[in-house]
Amino acid sequence: MKINKILYGIFLGLMILMVSSCDPTIDEQHLKNNSDVAGVELIATQSTAGGNKIILEMATPGVTGYWNYNLGTALTDKVEIVYPIPGTATFTYIGTLGAEFFEKTIDVQIDQLDTPLEQDWYDLVSENTSEGKTWVFDGGPAPDGRLWWYMSDPGNWSAVWWNAAGDCCPPSDAAGNMKFDLDGAANFTYQSGPDAATQTGSFVLDTANNTLQISGANILGAEEGGGNPSGLYNIISLTEDEMILWIPNAAWATGWTWHFRPQ
Repeated sequence: MKINKILYGIFLGLMILMVSSCDPTIDEQHLKNNSDVAGVELIATQSTAGGNKIILEMATPGVTGYWNYNLGTALTDKVEIVYPIPGTATFTYIGTLGAEFFEKTIDVQIDQLDTPLEQDWYDLVSENTSEGKTWVFDGGPAPDGRLWWYMSDPGNWSAVWWNAAGDCCPPSDAAGNMKFDLDGAANFTYQSGPDAATQTGSFVLDTANNTLQISGANILGAEEGGGNPSGLYNIISLTEDEMILWIPNAAWATGWTWHFRPQ
Protein backbone atom coordinates (compact mmCIF):
# COMPACT_ATOMS: atom_id res chain seq x y z
CA MET A 1 0.00 0.00 0.00
CA LYS A 2 2.81 2.34 0.94
CA ILE A 3 4.60 1.49 -2.31
CA ASN A 4 1.47 2.35 -4.30
CA LYS A 5 1.24 5.73 -2.57
CA ILE A 6 4.89 6.45 -3.33
CA LEU A 7 4.46 5.47 -6.98
CA TYR A 8 1.31 7.62 -7.25
CA GLY A 9 3.19 10.59 -5.78
CA ILE A 10 6.04 10.15 -8.24
CA PHE A 11 3.56 9.86 -11.15
CA LEU A 12 1.67 13.01 -10.04
CA GLY A 13 4.91 14.96 -9.77
CA LEU A 14 6.00 13.89 -13.24
CA MET A 15 2.64 14.95 -14.69
CA ILE A 16 2.93 18.40 -13.09
CA LEU A 17 6.43 18.80 -14.50
CA MET A 18 5.25 17.74 -17.98
CA VAL A 19 2.32 20.16 -18.00
CA SER A 20 4.39 23.06 -16.74
CA SER A 21 7.09 22.36 -19.31
CA CYS A 22 4.46 22.50 -22.12
CA ASP A 23 3.15 25.95 -21.20
CA PRO A 24 4.23 28.37 -23.99
CA THR A 25 6.24 31.42 -23.16
CA ILE A 26 4.17 34.40 -24.37
CA ASP A 27 6.05 37.52 -25.38
CA GLU A 28 3.36 40.17 -25.47
CA GLN A 29 4.09 43.11 -27.73
CA HIS A 30 1.83 46.15 -27.73
CA LEU A 31 1.57 48.68 -30.54
CA LYS A 32 2.72 52.12 -29.55
CA ASN A 33 2.16 55.51 -31.14
CA ASN A 34 5.17 57.11 -32.79
CA SER A 35 3.62 60.56 -32.48
CA ASP A 36 0.35 62.27 -31.67
CA VAL A 37 -2.00 63.96 -34.11
CA ALA A 38 -0.65 67.39 -33.21
CA GLY A 39 2.84 66.19 -34.08
CA VAL A 40 1.91 65.06 -37.59
CA GLU A 41 3.26 67.67 -40.02
CA LEU A 42 1.32 68.25 -43.25
CA ILE A 43 2.91 70.48 -45.90
CA ALA A 44 1.29 71.95 -49.02
CA THR A 45 3.59 73.63 -51.55
CA GLN A 46 2.17 75.53 -54.53
CA SER A 47 4.30 75.95 -57.64
CA THR A 48 3.21 79.61 -57.80
CA ALA A 49 1.55 81.89 -55.28
CA GLY A 50 -2.13 80.96 -55.26
CA GLY A 51 -1.59 78.49 -58.12
CA ASN A 52 -3.37 75.19 -58.63
CA LYS A 53 -0.32 72.92 -58.98
CA ILE A 54 0.24 71.60 -55.47
CA ILE A 55 2.56 69.15 -53.73
CA LEU A 56 0.96 67.57 -50.64
CA GLU A 57 3.33 65.94 -48.18
CA MET A 58 3.12 64.22 -44.79
CA ALA A 59 6.58 64.81 -43.30
CA THR A 60 6.52 63.02 -39.92
CA PRO A 61 8.71 59.87 -39.66
CA GLY A 62 7.02 56.71 -38.40
CA VAL A 63 3.56 57.71 -39.61
CA THR A 64 1.98 55.97 -42.60
CA GLY A 65 -1.22 56.59 -44.54
CA TYR A 66 -2.62 58.18 -47.68
CA TRP A 67 -4.00 61.44 -49.08
CA ASN A 68 -7.62 62.16 -49.96
CA TYR A 69 -7.50 65.19 -52.25
CA ASN A 70 -11.29 65.27 -52.87
CA LEU A 71 -11.05 64.21 -56.50
CA GLY A 72 -9.28 60.97 -55.69
CA THR A 73 -6.80 59.32 -53.32
CA ALA A 74 -3.04 58.87 -53.41
CA LEU A 75 -1.63 55.87 -51.53
CA THR A 76 1.54 57.70 -50.62
CA ASP A 77 2.87 60.31 -48.21
CA LYS A 78 3.69 62.74 -51.01
CA VAL A 79 1.71 63.54 -54.15
CA GLU A 80 1.62 66.27 -56.79
CA ILE A 81 -1.78 67.31 -58.11
CA VAL A 82 -3.23 69.89 -60.47
CA TYR A 83 -6.39 71.00 -58.69
CA PRO A 84 -9.23 72.27 -60.89
CA ILE A 85 -11.29 74.29 -58.38
CA PRO A 86 -10.49 77.86 -57.28
CA GLY A 87 -11.10 78.84 -53.66
CA THR A 88 -10.12 77.26 -50.35
CA ALA A 89 -9.49 73.53 -50.75
CA THR A 90 -9.29 71.21 -47.74
CA PHE A 91 -7.13 68.11 -48.22
CA THR A 92 -7.16 65.18 -45.78
CA TYR A 93 -4.43 62.79 -44.71
CA ILE A 94 -5.67 59.48 -43.26
CA GLY A 95 -3.08 57.42 -41.45
CA THR A 96 -1.93 55.49 -38.42
CA LEU A 97 0.22 56.73 -35.55
CA GLY A 98 1.20 53.16 -34.74
CA ALA A 99 -1.54 52.17 -32.29
CA GLU A 100 -4.44 54.27 -33.57
CA PHE A 101 -5.82 55.71 -36.79
CA PHE A 102 -6.30 59.43 -37.38
CA GLU A 103 -7.34 62.06 -39.91
CA LYS A 104 -5.78 65.49 -40.29
CA THR A 105 -6.52 68.24 -42.79
CA ILE A 106 -4.70 71.11 -44.41
CA ASP A 107 -6.27 74.08 -46.22
CA VAL A 108 -4.86 75.54 -49.44
CA GLN A 109 -6.01 78.78 -51.04
CA ILE A 110 -6.20 78.53 -54.83
CA ASP A 111 -6.61 81.88 -56.59
CA GLN A 112 -5.77 80.97 -60.17
CA LEU A 113 -5.81 77.98 -62.47
CA ASP A 114 -2.42 78.82 -63.92
CA THR A 115 -1.53 75.17 -64.63
CA PRO A 116 -3.76 73.73 -67.37
CA LEU A 117 -6.10 70.91 -66.45
CA GLU A 118 -6.39 67.62 -68.30
CA GLN A 119 -8.52 68.05 -71.42
CA ASP A 120 -11.34 65.92 -69.99
CA TRP A 121 -12.10 68.65 -67.48
CA TYR A 122 -12.55 71.27 -70.21
CA ASP A 123 -14.62 68.85 -72.29
CA LEU A 124 -16.94 68.27 -69.33
CA VAL A 125 -17.29 71.80 -67.90
CA SER A 126 -16.00 74.01 -70.78
CA GLU A 127 -13.02 76.36 -70.83
CA ASN A 128 -14.99 78.67 -68.54
CA THR A 129 -14.83 76.28 -65.60
CA SER A 130 -16.80 78.49 -63.21
CA GLU A 131 -19.64 79.03 -65.69
CA GLY A 132 -19.79 75.33 -66.51
CA LYS A 133 -21.48 73.38 -69.26
CA THR A 134 -24.99 71.97 -69.71
CA TRP A 135 -25.62 68.56 -71.24
CA VAL A 136 -28.80 66.99 -72.68
CA PHE A 137 -29.70 63.67 -74.27
CA ASP A 138 -28.35 63.23 -77.79
CA GLY A 139 -31.79 62.41 -79.14
CA GLY A 140 -35.50 62.64 -78.43
CA PRO A 141 -37.24 63.62 -76.32
CA ALA A 142 -39.77 61.48 -78.26
CA PRO A 143 -38.85 58.08 -79.72
CA ASP A 144 -36.83 58.77 -82.88
CA GLY A 145 -35.13 55.47 -83.71
CA ARG A 146 -31.75 56.72 -82.56
CA LEU A 147 -29.51 55.28 -79.85
CA TRP A 148 -29.32 57.61 -76.86
CA TRP A 149 -30.68 55.67 -73.82
CA TYR A 150 -30.71 51.91 -74.10
CA MET A 151 -30.28 48.55 -72.44
CA SER A 152 -26.91 47.07 -73.36
CA ASP A 153 -24.85 43.96 -72.85
CA PRO A 154 -23.25 43.86 -69.34
CA GLY A 155 -19.93 43.29 -71.04
CA ASN A 156 -20.25 45.61 -74.05
CA TRP A 157 -21.63 49.13 -73.91
CA SER A 158 -22.43 49.25 -77.64
CA ALA A 159 -24.23 45.88 -77.89
CA VAL A 160 -27.87 46.99 -77.82
CA TRP A 161 -30.32 44.63 -76.12
CA TRP A 162 -33.25 47.03 -76.18
CA ASN A 163 -33.33 50.52 -77.70
CA ALA A 164 -35.67 51.80 -75.01
CA ALA A 165 -35.73 55.53 -75.79
CA GLY A 166 -35.34 55.22 -79.54
CA ASP A 167 -38.07 52.62 -80.05
CA CYS A 168 -40.85 53.32 -77.60
CA CYS A 169 -40.04 54.29 -74.04
CA PRO A 170 -37.93 57.39 -73.35
CA PRO A 171 -37.27 58.24 -69.69
CA SER A 172 -39.60 60.73 -68.03
CA ASP A 173 -36.82 63.34 -67.97
CA ALA A 174 -35.92 62.97 -71.65
CA ALA A 175 -36.31 66.74 -72.12
CA GLY A 176 -34.25 67.58 -69.04
CA ASN A 177 -30.69 68.81 -68.64
CA MET A 178 -27.71 68.57 -66.32
CA LYS A 179 -24.88 70.98 -65.70
CA PHE A 180 -21.31 70.55 -64.48
CA ASP A 181 -19.25 73.48 -63.17
CA LEU A 182 -16.27 74.24 -60.92
CA ASP A 183 -17.58 77.39 -59.26
CA GLY A 184 -16.03 76.97 -55.80
CA ALA A 185 -16.63 73.21 -55.88
CA ALA A 186 -17.34 70.39 -58.31
CA ASN A 187 -21.04 71.22 -58.73
CA PHE A 188 -23.68 69.11 -60.46
CA THR A 189 -27.15 70.50 -61.29
CA TYR A 190 -30.10 68.46 -62.59
CA GLN A 191 -33.48 69.42 -64.05
CA SER A 192 -36.00 66.82 -65.18
CA GLY A 193 -37.42 69.34 -67.69
CA PRO A 194 -36.94 72.94 -68.84
CA ASP A 195 -39.26 74.34 -66.16
CA ALA A 196 -38.66 71.74 -63.44
CA ALA A 197 -37.19 72.36 -60.01
CA THR A 198 -33.41 72.22 -59.77
CA GLN A 199 -31.61 69.48 -57.87
CA THR A 200 -28.02 70.08 -56.85
CA GLY A 201 -25.25 67.64 -56.07
CA SER A 202 -21.55 67.14 -56.71
CA PHE A 203 -19.32 65.12 -58.98
CA VAL A 204 -15.88 63.57 -59.15
CA LEU A 205 -14.19 63.14 -62.53
CA ASP A 206 -11.54 60.42 -62.32
CA THR A 207 -9.48 60.87 -65.48
CA ALA A 208 -7.09 58.05 -64.57
CA ASN A 209 -9.83 55.41 -64.34
CA ASN A 210 -12.31 57.01 -66.79
CA THR A 211 -15.18 57.21 -64.32
CA LEU A 212 -17.68 59.88 -63.33
CA GLN A 213 -19.13 59.81 -59.81
CA ILE A 214 -22.37 61.71 -59.20
CA SER A 215 -23.54 62.36 -55.62
CA GLY A 216 -26.64 64.05 -54.27
CA ALA A 217 -28.68 64.00 -57.50
CA ASN A 218 -29.41 61.72 -60.45
CA ILE A 219 -28.16 62.03 -63.98
CA LEU A 220 -30.75 62.14 -66.74
CA GLY A 221 -32.59 58.86 -67.18
CA ALA A 222 -31.46 57.39 -63.88
CA GLU A 223 -34.77 56.87 -62.10
CA GLU A 224 -36.02 54.21 -64.47
CA GLY A 225 -34.55 50.74 -65.20
CA GLY A 226 -31.20 52.21 -66.12
CA GLY A 227 -30.68 53.65 -62.66
CA ASN A 228 -27.47 53.24 -60.71
CA PRO A 229 -27.72 53.75 -56.92
CA SER A 230 -23.95 54.09 -56.51
CA GLY A 231 -23.84 57.04 -58.92
CA LEU A 232 -20.65 55.72 -60.51
CA TYR A 233 -20.52 55.62 -64.33
CA ASN A 234 -17.88 54.39 -66.76
CA ILE A 235 -16.85 57.02 -69.30
CA ILE A 236 -16.84 55.51 -72.78
CA SER A 237 -16.33 58.82 -74.56
CA LEU A 238 -15.82 62.39 -73.38
CA THR A 239 -15.10 65.06 -75.97
CA GLU A 240 -16.17 68.65 -76.49
CA ASP A 241 -19.27 67.46 -78.36
CA GLU A 242 -20.07 64.04 -76.90
CA MET A 243 -20.35 62.18 -73.61
CA ILE A 244 -21.17 58.46 -73.50
CA LEU A 245 -21.64 56.81 -70.10
CA TRP A 246 -22.19 53.13 -69.35
CA ILE A 247 -22.72 50.79 -66.43
CA PRO A 248 -22.58 46.97 -66.59
CA ASN A 249 -25.00 46.46 -63.69
CA ALA A 250 -28.10 48.61 -64.06
CA ALA A 251 -31.23 48.24 -61.94
CA TRP A 252 -32.64 45.64 -64.36
CA ALA A 253 -29.48 43.47 -64.04
CA THR A 254 -28.24 44.46 -67.49
CA GLY A 255 -25.87 47.00 -68.89
CA TRP A 256 -27.17 50.50 -69.66
CA THR A 257 -25.78 53.20 -71.93
CA TRP A 258 -26.35 56.98 -72.09
CA HIS A 259 -25.48 59.32 -74.99
CA PHE A 260 -25.33 63.07 -74.23
CA ARG A 261 -24.43 66.23 -76.14
CA PRO A 262 -23.94 69.85 -75.06
CA GLN A 263 -27.13 71.89 -74.91
